[in-house]
Amino acid sequence: MPEVQDIFRNYGEEFLHRHKLSCVQSKAFSAILKCRTASLGGHSDICENCGSVHISYNSCRNRHCPKCQALAKERWIEGQKANLLNVGYFHIVFTVPSELNTVIYQNQNACYNILFRAVSETLQELCSDKKYLGAKIGFTSILHTWGQNLGFHPHIHCVMAGGGLDKLGKWVNSRKKFLLPIKVLSRKFRRKFLFLLKAAKIEFHNSSNPFGFADLIDHCYKKEWIVYCKPPFKTASCVVEYLGRYTHRVAILNNRILGINNDFVTFKWRDYKDNSKKKIMTIAAEEFIRRFLMHILPQGFMKIRHYGFLGDKNKYSNLKLCKIQTHTPVIQKVKISSLELIEKLLGRSVRTCPDCGSERIVRCGLSPPVLAN
Repeated sequence: MPEVQDIFRNYGEEFLHRHKLSCVQSKAFSAILKCRTASLGGHSDICENCGSVHISYNSCRNRHCPKCQALAKERWIEGQKANLLNVGYFHIVFTVPSELNTVIYQNQNACYNILFRAVSETLQELCSDKKYLGAKIGFTSILHTWGQNLGFHPHIHCVMAGGGLDKLGKWVNSRKKFLLPIKVLSRKFRRKFLFLLKAAKIEFHNSSNPFGFADLIDHCYKKEWIVYCKPPFKTASCVVEYLGRYTHRVAILNNRILGINNDFVTFKWRDYKDNSKKKIMTIAAEEFIRRFLMHILPQGFMKIRHYGFLGDKNKYSNLKLCKIQTHTPVIQKVKISSLELIEKLLGRSVRTCPDCGSERIVRCGLSPPVLAN
């Protein structure tokens, strides 16, 4: 199966001659290229029953690597199970107009933070209003910067409990199939984001854009912004699995890449503008790498954030109160080793020899990193 790493290996050197990478892009590029190869070293295991030797190379653990997110995702999911309540959960997606893409890409750190702030303030202010809920809510926000075709498409996914705590500390349920009016949500988000963007006094350079910065802001004020709210999940377990699909996702997974031929990459994608039809796209390898690297986040940027009673300093006391009033069973956190998580992902024991099935596997040596010539 072709992988992102293969594309980097085959076309990366030529790409680097033509394009200048930022420090964080260069670091991610190098990590993905070396992941699970001799460049990072590894270890050898031998089966005492049949004598076969199996070499395992180390992972790069870069958060943008398609190979390294499965384990991180499982570890994160295990940590979140204790925070779930016995209520319905809403999935809300906030998207900015494509006209702002250039501004956001040129000022990623500032604009991504503005996006998080606009979303969180919109939800918390509306839900605190007695007209809608009149309670303090709790939700998790996750930043994505890509569309299915790898284009730049910044948006935030929020997973929010269907209710909250009022001023007296009592749980208030939201309506089962309705959270907030979409137009109210969308317009408040638009107003918040553009106000914060203007206040930030960021730089904007784009000769191909017909708008100046002030004109661009005015143009975006006149547009209807897209906010989407899905019906609530049925069970808390569904929430965990669903969250996992979004929290540690990278721009494209290896299983979507169909082939690499004649300097072109072919991959599967879903066109949401055309009734979510599954389609095939073929682009030049150079363009594929360029699109992939657009989604490397700034150094140290937190793309998963918790708000409301999930994010403040009284999180644990608030959660305890919420669990009592929503009749949520208390789940004791159980520490699961990395080995157990790996075996859960693989669906088999890594302590069993793949050749003879024996469990007499022992570590027989470490392999230091091999430096490239």
